[in-house]
Amino acid sequence: MKRIIIASILNLILSLCLPQGRALAAEIGSWNAYMAYHDITDIHPAGNMVYVLSSGGLFAYNADDGEVSAYNKVNSLSDCTINHIAWNTAAGRLIIVYDNYNIDLLDNSGNVTNISDYYTKPVNLDKTVNGIYINGKFAYLYTNFGILKINMGSAEISDTYILNLKTTACAIANGRIYAQTQVGIYSADMSANLLDRNNWQRDGSVTADIFRSDDGIETTTKHGYTERRIYDRKNRCWWSNQEDGRLQSYTETEEDGTQTITRRDITPGGPKYNYFYSLKYANETLYSCGGVFEGIVDMDYPGTIQTLDNNGSWTIYQDDIDKITGYTYKDIDCIDYDPTDPRHVFAGGRTGLYEFYDGKLKNYFNKDNSPLKPAISDEGEELSNNHVIINGIKFDTDGNLWVTNSQCRGHALLVYKKDGTWEPKDHTELLYKNNSLKNMCRLMFDSRNLLWFVANNWEYPALICYDKANDAIKVYDKFVNQDGQEIKIYTIPCIAEDHENNIWIGTEKGPLYLTNDDIMSGNDGFTQFKVPRNDGTDKADYLLAGIPIKSICIDGGNRKWFGTDQNGVYLISSDNLTQEQHFTTVNSDILSDNVLDIAYNGSNGEIFIGTDKGLCSYMSDATTPNDNMTKDNVYAYPNPVKPEHTGYITIVGLSRNADVKILTSSGQIVAQGTSVGGTFKWDGKDLNGRRVASGVYMVATATSEGKKGTVCKIAVIR
Repeated sequence: MKRIIIASILNLILSLCLPQGRALAAEIGSWNAYMAYHDITDIHPAGNMVYVLSSGGLFAYNADDGEVSAYNKVNSLSDCTINHIAWNTAAGRLIIVYDNYNIDLLDNSGNVTNISDYYTKPVNLDKTVNGIYINGKFAYLYTNFGILKINMGSAEISDTYILNLKTTACAIANGRIYAQTQVGIYSADMSANLLDRNNWQRDGSVTADIFRSDDGIETTTKHGYTERRIYDRKNRCWWSNQEDGRLQSYTETEEDGTQTITRRDITPGGPKYNYFYSLKYANETLYSCGGVFEGIVDMDYPGTIQTLDNNGSWTIYQDDIDKITGYTYKDIDCIDYDPTDPRHVFAGGRTGLYEFYDGKLKNYFNKDNSPLKPAISDEGEELSNNHVIINGIKFDTDGNLWVTNSQCRGHALLVYKKDGTWEPKDHTELLYKNNSLKNMCRLMFDSRNLLWFVANNWEYPALICYDKANDAIKVYDKFVNQDGQEIKIYTIPCIAEDHENNIWIGTEKGPLYLTNDDIMSGNDGFTQFKVPRNDGTDKADYLLAGIPIKSICIDGGNRKWFGTDQNGVYLISSDNLTQEQHFTTVNSDILSDNVLDIAYNGSNGEIFIGTDKGLCSYMSDATTPNDNMTKDNVYAYPNPVKPEHTGYITIVGLSRNADVKILTSSGQIVAQGTSVGGTFKWDGKDLNGRRVASGVYMVATATSEGKKGTVCKIAVIR
């Protein structure tokens, strides 16, 4: 009878609650990582498993069943950006060494043990790890100061041999340990006190051949491209990277070297690069570009444009463009899509403006074929097409592209019209020392159809507002708050408009904003929001004062997500009074505390976070509100709620500040509250904090004005 009742509940939910074909979002509070696995640098066979270091990330291939497993900070590992791995057969573990000197041990069952001492202990030594040598159950990490010995069986650091020499290889043979250094080979008897530097002597009796191993990775070009490969004795095959970066295996005859591919195209999927400087979410797609040129230094990141659709598929835009233009294709740092055709995309950066269709290059613009001009060097010289700096682009609703041309002796602001013609918008306010302003970026149109952008450069930081209806421009280059205090700033990396039509900017001194009234009245003053201390005094502190803000994103509940330089992400309430979250690498699965940009999927609340170590996301509790709540857009998940579920139950598709009540079938209220954006979350408990019993619960909604909304149902199975 119980099974019949449960089946009836399931059928009821499927027929009444969920629109057909609805894809449910991940659970609120969950994290995801979108890591690149394109550039294989190391491979280690380990029985039926093969571990692969690729693009600083780790994945494994099960040679028995063909399963591919990706490991990252969100699902298992302790950190990001791996420099070295090595398999230890005696210990049955893989050692993983990160670029920040953190260390993990991973076994074939997926269990991870962290060894953090080397990472956390402050020492006056260069900790750089140059490689790993395995002997018995020990791993010997050769470093810029000597050798670190790790017991991989007991997961602890055994010894530290401080040689005060950069060590580039290690080996143990004939009862002696050998270290290759920049001044020759040193060795010591294994029975000696290896902690004593005096027991290590320069050794001229051996050559570098002692460090060679038949079991290590080798590099070859015999198959027509640079290939890293290793022989797997158990599976009797070579493992190597394909030319496109994916993993393969093959056999090779000794007689004539004939290659027979046995497995190919092995990859966890994902982006090509872990470069995510600029993010934009629209059209159920995350648009991203990876390079950065801020008028200070050439990062020399390869031209990177990558998009992620709602099905989890990545599209990598054509990136062999230097072969077509004859100029470098690097440091692409702005991107936008054509509102009349989202498959039509433009991108800009250090080397000009590029036009794509379906990810393929359609056209490019530089000093040779457009009004765009190259940058002027500090010595006053005009540079080449390798420095035609386009840091900001934005389409208007008519399909015209607005473009900033930074640091040039030409037009600072131009429009590339949809008919293919150019129109300069020349204003002397956009000049500094006779050249256009440096690093004019982050273009956006606000709700008043005003074009905003920033000049993010220490010489002349400014916020710019262009009124295209009147061809008028206003430059904010003095930053005075409501208390009359001038704030001396040097960087303005970001800009955003909130749902109250205020314009926010991020600076190294914290966030500031212009109110809607100030903008409309022409007032130049900025607001630096004050948060009361609530300590019995009338004192207050400026919101996030002194925190360097690098990105701002406004969610459906008008909350502010602030990405910072080395301080992670802050989530501030819609009224700016409450810090709802502060995500750092210490308390969350965020990949890095250095956040470059943030984007928001309003349909499911996913917050995409681009960091200097790659892309991750957090499933927030705010979606974009609907104007009307109907049975087609209001639904709950998970549904049914199974006994093992302990997280939140999420209702989405609501209007802003909707009134929500959860009721039993008899009409008794068990929970109630107000939506955040278009979302309401329920912890599955009643008003007294007790888990509700099995049954079907009604979700009744009403708008903030009290107008009746809609009803959906949630099945709870205990």
